[in-house]
Formats: sequence, structure tokens, C-alpha cells
Amino acid sequence: MSTTPAAPGDHAGRLGGRSGPSLPDLMAGATFVVLGLAFAIGGSQYDVGTALRMGSGYVPIALGGILTVLGLVIVVASFRGVDPTVANADRGPIPWQRMGLLVGAILFFGFTVGGLGLGPSLLVTTFLAALAGHGTRPGRALVIAIGLTALCLVVFVSLLQLRLPILGDWLGG
Repeated sequence: MSTTPAAPGDHAGRLGGRSGPSLPDLMAGATFVVLGLAFAIGGSQYDVGTALRMGSGYVPIALGGILTVLGLVIVVASFRGVDPTVANADRGPIPWQRMGLLVGAILFFGFTVGGLGLGPSLLVTTFLAALAGHGTRPGRALVIAIGLTALCLVVFVSLLQLRLPILGDWLGG
């Protein structure tokens, strides 16, 4: 253990001063590990199946395992030395408007995909999500939305044969 004092602000967000782990990274990694294990353990209560014939527990176990591994990587990385100027960097104000657009887009899709259908719901959702991008203008957001909607319709309806109507009951589909 070093007897030299740490520079002012050098220990912010770190356990035990200069040589300890980054507390935010350690907590985030531990949270990922706990959630990953919870999903994997919960999924193990169901039939797992195989990669070709997946049971209801296959995806929770796989995703829980991936989340656990990522959490462990973050925990290990938290013990590396972190430059205090990077750890304490001012990241600016929280972009509440953009976050609201993203949350609104997801909620819009969830509440309207059954009534409007996949096409219109995807178009509005991707438009709102594109508007949430930094500096994205409405014209560019519309081009992004049309392109992504067309791509999603080809992939999910044509190739994967998803059983959602392109136009829903609200639009006479």
C-alpha cells in the first residue's frame, strides 16, 4: 500500500483510493452478473431443448449467460487503473428530450402494432427513434424511417414469415 497521498479528486468513484476498482464499473458489472444469473437460473426451470429445437428455457439461459460473462468482464475491467480525468469527465446535460423520444417510440410501437399493423407502426417508431439522433432533421429521419421499415418488412414478413398484418384493423387491413 502506498504512503503517498492521492491527488485531490483522484479517488472519486473509486474504492480504496488510487489502487482500488472503479466503483461505478464494479457496481454495473455486479448488477449484470446478478441479473444474468437470475435469468439463467429462472430459464433452467423450463425445457431447454437444443439449438435446432429450442425449448422455452433456451433463450433466457443463453442471454443470461451472455449477460453474466459481460458483467464479469466489466468487473475485471473495473480493477484496471482509470485515468481520473476520464472517470470524472463532464459528459454534459442528460438529453431528456431524446430519451423521451426513444421511450415514446417504443411505447407507441407496443400499443399500436396490433391495431395499425406492422408497417405503419414501424414507420412511426423508426421516425421517432431517428429524430432522437443528435442533429437529425425531420427529412433525414423520414428517409431513415422509410428505409428501415422497408428492410424490416422484407426480413420479418417475407423471409421470416412473421404472422403480423402489414396493415392492421384500424386501417382496414
